[in-house]
Amino acid sequence: MAFTTRASSTAISTINVTPLVDVLLVLLIIFMITAPVITHKVKVDLPQFSQEAKADVTEPVRLAIRSDGSMYWNDTPVNQIELNAQLAIAALQKAQPALQVDAADGASYEVVARALSSAKAQGLSRIDFVGNH
Repeated sequence: MAFTTRASSTAISTINVTPLVDVLLVLLIIFMITAPVITHKVKVDLPQFSQEAKADVTEPVRLAIRSDGSMYWNDTPVNQIELNAQLAIAALQKAQPALQVDAADGASYEVVARALSSAKAQGLSRIDFVGNH
C-alpha cells in the first residue's frame, strides 16, 4: 500500500462530518429524554356551559384610594371605620360583590395594605385591582 503525498498547496474543500454527527447524536439523546415529559397528560377539570341565566349578578364595588390617603367607596368619601362597616355589609350579602381597588400611583402602601387586610378580614372573596386608563 503506497500513500501519496500532496504536492499542491490548495486548501481542502471537504466538510469534516465527525463534529456534525457528534452534535446530532447529542441532540437526539436530549430529545429522547425530554419527549416523555412533553407528552405527559394533565387532567384539567374545565367548567361546563350552563343554560341557566345568572340572576344573582351584583355590581362590583369600587374602592378608590388617592395619593393623599383618602378613600372613596363608589365615589363617596369614607374613613377607615366607615370602610370597615361598608366591607362588613358587602360581605354579608347573599351574592358578594367584587371589590375593585383603584389605588393611585402615589398612594401609600400602608393605606392600601390596611384596606386589603380589612376586606380579607371581613370575608370578601373577590378582590380585583383596576388601573387608570
